[in-house]
Amino acid sequence: MEPRAGVSKQDIREQIWDYMEARNLADFPRPVHHRIPNFKGSYLACQNIKDLAVFARTQEVKVDPDKPLEGVRLLALQSKKTLLVPTPRLRTGLFNKITPPPGATKDILRKCATSQGVRNYSTPVGLDSRVLVDLVVVGSVAVSEKGWRIGKGEGYADLEYAMMVSMGAVSQGTPVVTIVHDCQVVDIPETLLEDHDLTVDYILTPTRVITTGCERPKPTGIVWSKISCEMMGKMPVLRSLRCREEQAGKDVTLRDTHQGLPRARAALSTVRSPRELPSLESGSWQGDDVPSSTVYIGNLPRDARVSELKRALSARGAAPSRLTWQGPQRGAFLHYRDPAEAWQAISRLQGFCLGANTVRVALARHQGASGLAGGRTGEPHPDP
Repeated sequence: MEPRAGVSKQDIREQIWDYMEARNLADFPRPVHHRIPNFKGSYLACQNIKDLAVFARTQEVKVDPDKPLEGVRLLALQSKKTLLVPTPRLRTGLFNKITPPPGATKDILRKCATSQGVRNYSTPVGLDSRVLVDLVVVGSVAVSEKGWRIGKGEGYADLEYAMMVSMGAVSQGTPVVTIVHDCQVVDIPETLLEDHDLTVDYILTPTRVITTGCERPKPTGIVWSKISCEMMGKMPVLRSLRCREEQAGKDVTLRDTHQGLPRARAALSTVRSPRELPSLESGSWQGDDVPSSTVYIGNLPRDARVSELKRALSARGAAPSRLTWQGPQRGAFLHYRDPAEAWQAISRLQGFCLGANTVRVALARHQGASGLAGGRTGEPHPDP
């Protein structure tokens, strides 16, 4: 199957999904649209990895949690290799190590290789862990014999690889394998590829083992200008990596930092988990319906100093016109000239670290006369 001329990545995805559904080439879960397709013959295709010398010498292998890659996860466990699987949508970290119970039978190993097994038999791998991945196995919607790859459109495989580069867990020489149905091997115009797109070195299908010989460089790290404030809010591990790279002097400007107040406000207001940033939409302004120009910053280190905070804020382009220090509460109020400047500061401070702490940033609420005991009318206080 060859894609039509002048197509986009999404056109190719839709063409393959439609083709697989129309010809009943897919297994559960269905329909395959918006998924990495679980195709008939996936276990047979997975067995072909045993023919790769790179698999034989692998000690640690990272395999995506997609259903069609289950056979590779099982082979890795049966071969007593260290198996790492990314956490779903990177919500709780980068990846987990699958650890079967002592004396695990073949049936137990099969369960360990499933999505349920990944949940039940895994332990988190921290950013400080000394991980050196020898082989990366990813799912694909489409792939070309030249090694160009198209995922389902959410970018997680590309981001996971870039994060591993930032951790030092992979290098340009780390081989990447994908496992697909034969119909998913198509011509992909190189013009569709971007610098953050992951390429592959080997393609396994039920009938073929393809060595791509791809010479296009793989991602060299996280492209922060492709990362949104919304993504930062959903992925604590991404915030931690951004903090590290910022401290190393790298440019960590986010995609929507300079795209205007409405977009920044909309992105930031989606973060509502109490363990994440407070919901900005819950801020209030006494007697008016416009946002305050005061920002609350919390979770500061216990030994933080005002001078240290001011320097860090200036470095992020978020220096306030006035600062109210709340040292015992490990927080501070940042006063800006107008609401637009406050929202811009909030956008620039996403993922901001001071010392070892990722700080909490939100628009401050104003306390009315009937507010907290002992407080003065109109005194700002942090959103709970």
